[in-house]
Amino acid sequence: MTDTPSDLPDTKFKRVMLKISGEALMGDQGFGLHPPTVERIADEVKSVHDLGVEICMVIGGGNIFRGLQGSAQGMERTTADYMGMLATVMNALAMQSALEARGVFTRVISAITMNEVAEPYIRRRAVRHLEKQRVCIFAAGTGNPYFTTDTAATLRANEMSCEAIFKGTKVDGVYDKDPNKFDDAKRYDEVSYDDCLTKRLGVMDASAIALARDNNLPIIVFSLDEPGGFRGILAGRGTYTKVHG
Repeated sequence: MTDTPSDLPDTKFKRVMLKISGEALMGDQGFGLHPPTVERIADEVKSVHDLGVEICMVIGGGNIFRGLQGSAQGMERTTADYMGMLATVMNALAMQSALEARGVFTRVISAITMNEVAEPYIRRRAVRHLEKQRVCIFAAGTGNPYFTTDTAATLRANEMSCEAIFKGTKVDGVYDKDPNKFDDAKRYDEVSYDDCLTKRLGVMDASAIALARDNNLPIIVFSLDEPGGFRGILAGRGTYTKVHG
């Protein structure tokens, strides 16, 4: 029998949303999926799942296709965004395969109906999957063009009553400027939603930040490249930035 979070005093959250970019899945490659990287992230997710934490996921599609880039090259924006949504489904299926290879039951839930490969989004059914300790990967964004996967992650996190969004990035938090370009960049331990918006800190897009702020949903920004980082933060350790009111 799996322990519940109440049996695990070192666990800070019962249900969380993990948001990662599509680029996180391509490793050092310039495009597509890098299977060892997908497997490493799946190991991180399994380590948290083993704590009894209920996990939602949203994965971007930028490693395969970016709607904004397609639009910038002359493609009609709505069509380009739908293509980007399909890319997120491909990434979700790859992550599902890696998780289930590790014995973690997983459901891909798509905002665009494609019954042969994913379940349609039905809120109460998704909640039931989480209660049964299945990882739910929400694919195809919100199902609407002009909305990013950041916004989709925040929307689904609110609908699923998640206690926090974990935004996995290549750096260990939110900085006042790009730490890869500036040696004097300073990391915030905590930052407000409004500061993220007014200072354009690049945590998530403005719509996602505003939606999180309006529902008082904290965002934890951490490094996905740090082994054990996801689990460590859930146990109250590690380096990260908390975005909150």
